[in-house]
Amino acid sequence: MTSSVLERLAATIAARKAAGDAESSHTAQLLAKGPGHCARKFGEEAVEAVVAAVERDHQGLVSESADVLFHMMVMLAVNDVEFNEVLAELERREGVSGVAEKAARG
Repeated sequence: MTSSVLERLAATIAARKAAGDAESSHTAQLLAKGPGHCARKFGEEAVEAVVAAVERDHQGLVSESADVLFHMMVMLAVNDVEFNEVLAELERREGVSGVAEKAARG
């Protein structure tokens, strides 16, 4: 379920980006404001998710996590990073020890 939902979301974001019509959607408006704005928005949502986690607010964390995922994907799109690139990186890391993976990055 999660992968297909995220893949559909990535496709929707890409369509909004291609349309370039900032009046048509919130996503298009975010993209039109550029990489800096999208990155800051992602950061704001990440902080809100952290606050919900610290406060042990289950529903808040669910909601804010959805916002984090959405804004991360918008940030990727505005920077011309395909969602499939991120999935491929996760697949590359699958089964690799986290300690070994971090050591390989240097």
